[in-house]
Amino acid sequence: MSHRSAPRLLVLHGLRLKGFGGPEAIGSVTSLPVEEVGRQLAELQADELVLHREGRLTGWSLTPTGRKEHERLLAEELDQVGCRAEVDGAYRTFLGLNGEMLAVCTSWQVREVAGEQLANDHSDAAYDRAVIDRLVALHDRVRPVVAALRERLERFGGYSVRLRGALEKLLAGQLEWFTRPLIDSYHTVWFELHEDLLATLGIERAKEGQH
Repeated sequence: MSHRSAPRLLVLHGLRLKGFGGPEAIGSVTSLPVEEVGRQLAELQADELVLHREGRLTGWSLTPTGRKEHERLLAEELDQVGCRAEVDGAYRTFLGLNGEMLAVCTSWQVREVAGEQLANDHSDAAYDRAVIDRLVALHDRVRPVVAALRERLERFGGYSVRLRGALEKLLAGQLEWFTRPLIDSYHTVWFELHEDLLATLGIERAKEGQH
């Protein structure tokens, strides 16, 4: 049976992935009701694990103590469930696909015309379709990786829904759902999955590939 993470950990984890955000944003990556996110944030604030800021940008972020507590809880969860080896294996498979994802995104944003690299203005439907086909093929390869993670840790299940949702919108002609930031575009969700794996395994991005 897939392990369900405690709401406290999920809210800390959601903030780690988003960096900064409100209850709605945290709820979107944790699948927790906004009301539950709010309750957890209030408790975490009382424990000085999160900080609320108001101004031009209003939202929540982890304190240094909160970041350490999040790391501790993630490590504790992996040991409790006994799935470190499976998560590490999924991470290594994902890392093998990540370079291809970066190449596909580059092809979506930049194309070669008469030997010159130009921003893709999406005026060539055939070119765009070929790039999207590459993304579809990559999606078919990452799906079993996410499924394997979901079988051990329930919190990874949201990535299947979010990646598929972005891809479906893209295939329906909404081109912004490929790489646009600040929405759950395919690239945004992929990036968060990568960050999730790094955080779960306690790997610093700057040291990636050294473990």
